[in-house]
Amino acid sequence: RYNARSWELGRRKSVSPHDSTGANLIVQVKNNQVMRVVPFENEDVNECWIADRDRFSYEALNSDERLTKPMIKQGGVWKEVDWQTALEYVANGLKDIKAGQGAQAIGLLASPHSTVEELALAGALVRGLGSSNIDSRLRAADFGNAAAEGEARWLGLPIAALSDLQRVLVVGSNLRKDHPLFAQRIRQAVRKGAQVNALNAAVQDWAMPVANTLVADAVRWTEALACIAAAVAEFKNTAAPVSVQADDTARAIAASLLGGEKKAVLLGNGAAHHAQAASLLALAQWIATQTGASFGYLTEAANTVGAQLVRALPGKDGLNAAQMLTGAVKAALLLNVERGADTAVDGQALANAEMVVTLSPFKTNLDISDVLLPIAPFSETSGSFVNAEGRLQSFNAVVKPLGETRPAWKVLRVLGNLLGLGGFGQESSQDVLAQVLPGVSSGGFVSATRLNNRSTVAIDTSVAQGQPCVAPIYQLDALVRRAGSLQLTADARAASEVSA
Repeated sequence: RYNARSWELGRRKSVSPHDSTGANLIVQVKNNQVMRVVPFENEDVNECWIADRDRFSYEALNSDERLTKPMIKQGGVWKEVDWQTALEYVANGLKDIKAGQGAQAIGLLASPHSTVEELALAGALVRGLGSSNIDSRLRAADFGNAAAEGEARWLGLPIAALSDLQRVLVVGSNLRKDHPLFAQRIRQAVRKGAQVNALNAAVQDWAMPVANTLVADAVRWTEALACIAAAVAEFKNTAAPVSVQADDTARAIAASLLGGEKKAVLLGNGAAHHAQAASLLALAQWIATQTGASFGYLTEAANTVGAQLVRALPGKDGLNAAQMLTGAVKAALLLNVERGADTAVDGQALANAEMVVTLSPFKTNLDISDVLLPIAPFSETSGSFVNAEGRLQSFNAVVKPLGETRPAWKVLRVLGNLLGLGGFGQESSQDVLAQVLPGVSSGGFVSATRLNNRSTVAIDTSVAQGQPCVAPIYQLDALVRRAGSLQLTADARAASEVSA
């Protein structure tokens, strides 16, 4: 408004970097600046809709907090340097720490909002150094819930199929806030007669009728979900997976799930980040099997599925995110990660590491970092995300990088070369993609054999230790946290008051 006429704007296609829908966007640009974001229609993904965070997070792209030149902390003072100096500083520091304390002293934490290409090269860098410490599960509490190597937990059905469900059980999600576009799909189903059921810590307004809500403190969610399983077992006259007593609400949910034909058990962000996430998945699998439903995760971030597929997870004997954040590494690389905001563990212990390198579009982690490397947000780089249904969507930069910002995949490639590692000769992000997800084109699906929600863990219904770490609607990632309009909303103010 007051800055451009609509006909003065260039229109360029892109993909949302926020939640797991992978909403298709038209980014409108003038004078190399993003001015507006609107939907690009895709009936299979976002139809004609986008969420508010998709529409308004662009405000952060030109924020005063943007990092536009590499910086190194010297004597407690931040100084701007050129790229060569910064990258050589990082490479020499990693070499020294590896030589003095071994490769396992090096770790990398990566946001699942990073692209497939960035995460693939991040993993290649760490493993090339001889370390197995890489993780993108920044808010998780149960790290024993991963799929097999090269496979991923996912939605369990196509996004478009949400609109036609007849029965739904949502576990541990504020559906309307966490996944607005999934919520509107399910609302369409409700208008056609679907019954929605919920297991949550409170009754929430999802802007649709909810048939039954089983309210339980999050630390008791496994017991509560086991009660629903027990009720299903009662109706089917079969053995329950856990010996618990079902109550009337659990029976009502079980009766609902045993009706209809198209149905799903969906685990939300709270369930994914739960201390007993593996048990919740195992119970969801049992209920789904007994009722003829699909089951899976709504998945948190734009590339949660992609991060798993390209092994942005610790290898055998590798440290998980919580272990690295509590100071178990001497050199830490943070890719699009802001400690505290993106992580379940505060991460202040990283300040005691010998070297912390932050790769971010923003000036962040100033108190714990030694080096800041300015990397491009989604609008200034090419890359790919894999959404909740396993659909890969690639996009190109819509504007030139701000200042001396560089695409993260290029920064990681150059670091790999400076460290003398093999496999870092890619000329484009498309080269990286072809290596890590061969045969998958933009708009296509990764192989169904790599999408796996099956679980064989023993179910634990004891009281969990601690509450799940779930980001409020406008704290999900670095862009929405810096979008002024979003931070002025009632949702953002309410979340700020709770955290205070």
